[in-house]
Amino acid sequence: MARNASYLIEDPKYSFLKDLGLEKTNVGVFNGKWQANGKVIQSFSPANGKVIAEIQSASSADYESCAKAAEDAWYTWAELPAPARGEVVRQIGDALREKLQPLGQLVSLEMGKILPEAIGEVVEYIHVCDLALGLSRTLPGTMFPSERPGHVLIEKWNPLGAIGIITAFNFPVAVFGWNSAIAMVCGDVSVWKPSDTTPLISVAVTKIVESVLVKNNIPAAVASLCVGGKDIGEQLVKDSRMKLVSFTGSTAVGQQVGVEVQKRFGRHLLELGGNNAIIVNSDANLDLLLNAALFACAGTAGQRCTTTRRLLIHKKVYNEVVTKLKKAFSGVVSKIGDPLLSDTLIGPLHTPAAVEAYKKTVEEVKKQGGTIEFGGKIIERDGYFVEPTIVTGLPHDSPLVQTECFAPIVYCLEIPDLDTGIKYNNEVEQGLSSSLFTENLADIFKWIGPHGSDCGIVNINIPTNGAEVGGAFGGEKATGGGRECGSDSWKNYMRRSTVTINYSGAIKLAQNIKFGDE
Repeated sequence: MARNASYLIEDPKYSFLKDLGLEKTNVGVFNGKWQANGKVIQSFSPANGKVIAEIQSASSADYESCAKAAEDAWYTWAELPAPARGEVVRQIGDALREKLQPLGQLVSLEMGKILPEAIGEVVEYIHVCDLALGLSRTLPGTMFPSERPGHVLIEKWNPLGAIGIITAFNFPVAVFGWNSAIAMVCGDVSVWKPSDTTPLISVAVTKIVESVLVKNNIPAAVASLCVGGKDIGEQLVKDSRMKLVSFTGSTAVGQQVGVEVQKRFGRHLLELGGNNAIIVNSDANLDLLLNAALFACAGTAGQRCTTTRRLLIHKKVYNEVVTKLKKAFSGVVSKIGDPLLSDTLIGPLHTPAAVEAYKKTVEEVKKQGGTIEFGGKIIERDGYFVEPTIVTGLPHDSPLVQTECFAPIVYCLEIPDLDTGIKYNNEVEQGLSSSLFTENLADIFKWIGPHGSDCGIVNINIPTNGAEVGGAFGGEKATGGGRECGSDSWKNYMRRSTVTINYSGAIKLAQNIKFGDE
């Protein structure tokens, strides 16, 4: 598109963009100052394919300036008491509340999720700020009894330093918030490399965080930003100054990230793909299941890492569930559209490449003998819209069923019993989220036990998606093993030392070892 073409930011309909401090041309690098020297990229709205605005991205030298500025800022930030850091994070939460509506609208416009979900994503960051505030006054330290008289053992936690945060397009606010808010109260600073298809969101969020840091006379490079492509990501991953790299994205790329970080003995926190399943037991409350499955399978146009990809349905209720699910899907097709409109339930896919992947998957389903029970079509209109799709007739071990297509396609599989459902649930390479619909208490405890689901998220009678911030979020196997947000996820962002203090005035070795004269 020509550089002088009309951009959406110039349309009064999208005035909320300027409320966030965005302009027609934006700087995508922040190291305490806004300055960039990389190529200019355009941000497109997936709802209409039009350019929203443009961003000057980072050069290699720009990344270097961000890393150095963040590292320098750490010396000031880490010296603040944790409760003082928590107060700053609390203020970030309040600043996000003030910009909740326009920031949610930006997420909807640039990412493509419907406005209630987009606002909910910003609320998630706010909730993590609340969580981090409490954490700042409760970060633990432990004292252990020593076997030696006049000695004490202390477990001491200290900040890691600078961390790298690489986020994906589908949760362009929340995942940064999960990492940033917790890391900040732990005493860390960050360099954020967002998806290069949601750069405006990262600029807007960073401006909000910057305003709070400046108000508190904190070096603003505590939260540095580096918009760029694969080259910037690789530079960050290989940078030994980044003590931890948190990466959210595909399993294939995440594996490469993990290997590169491990080469330099850094830490990695990987949040990768998920081929998630709901098991429908013979005694399931089907009304509850259908309400859950509609959002789980079709919500966010199938672009959550926790989206349900497989329905494992007991043979006694299989036909009924498929029939009712088709009816439920048919009720939302008329509500596919502009994600900013209040009556829209499903927005677009994020890119033309995602539409192409959806198209190829549907074609392959037909080639392999599967049946498209519902959907399977690209919607002919501006933007990147497809129909939510239900597939039957493929075996559980089909390569298609075993592969995550990041689109609203769900495979319905018949199972004879719960044990088979658990086997099918666990046989995919990923292990992110799972759910069982049942009223049977014994089956619930089997499901959450050692021979049940092998996922990091194990639900009962709720969808596979829509996690709360209080629990640790993440998965097993090819999902990466990382945990973010609640529970003890804060440990990822700190280093632990065992400290032994001798106040006895004499040296005594442990294990009653005697060495020389005493």
